[in-house]
Amino acid sequence: MAEETGHEEIVLSASGITVAFGDNVILDGLSLDIRRGEILGFVGASGGGKSVLLRTILGLVRKRSGTIRLFGIDVEKASDAERLALDMRLGVLFQQGALFSSLTLKENVQVPMREYLDLPKKLMDELALLKIELVGLSPNDAAKYPSELSGGMIKRAALARALALDPDIVFLDEPTSGLDPISAAEFDELVVKLRDTMGLTVYMVTHDLDSLFTTCDRVAVLGRKKILVEGTIEDMLKSEEPWVKSYFRGKRARQLDLAARQ
Repeated sequence: MAEETGHEEIVLSASGITVAFGDNVILDGLSLDIRRGEILGFVGASGGGKSVLLRTILGLVRKRSGTIRLFGIDVEKASDAERLALDMRLGVLFQQGALFSSLTLKENVQVPMREYLDLPKKLMDELALLKIELVGLSPNDAAKYPSELSGGMIKRAALARALALDPDIVFLDEPTSGLDPISAAEFDELVVKLRDTMGLTVYMVTHDLDSLFTTCDRVAVLGRKKILVEGTIEDMLKSEEPWVKSYFRGKRARQLDLAARQ
């Protein structure tokens, strides 16, 4: 079972995480909890370790110390069967989409199904089309290759693949990076809609102030290899931590702040 803090269920808990590449320490004793049903924005300076923590949680980067618990299970101590079950409850959208260029959109969405499930082709085709439509793409796009998709369509396609197994948690790594403001806003709206309709928990690595102001329930700020501040946008706007103050109350944030208060 997942842990609970008061009335809030903790579905992902990273405690005392230290990650280093040789002598270069990226994360040093970092701790962070994610609650069921929230959209958590994870922000920090470029090169500060945001994606490193994400990849560490996913098991793609080895940690030097610390504990990661998913749904109350210590990942490091999980059996092969438990690890497989946990993996099926996670969906990931990597930076730039990371679609397979030699596969069609439909085939890309089916990759997790082929990896974890034993389903008839017809059923996989139906499920893939369902996910494609769920993210706002047309069934006519299913036969297209990534090279035939726009930037916004690639992000949606990658999100459809992340949702292929109906996960409990979706990890989004810079999901609106490279999108124009309108496409980025539409993607943010889609994330909120999917969270509400599917009961998702969303962990979103981002530097996009619009996303943080309009989409996230809570924000965690990475700095000095740990979590500097975490809380709501209102908490961020009140923080006197220099980097947080500059980021959330600087010139670029002022218009967003005004819009958020209207």
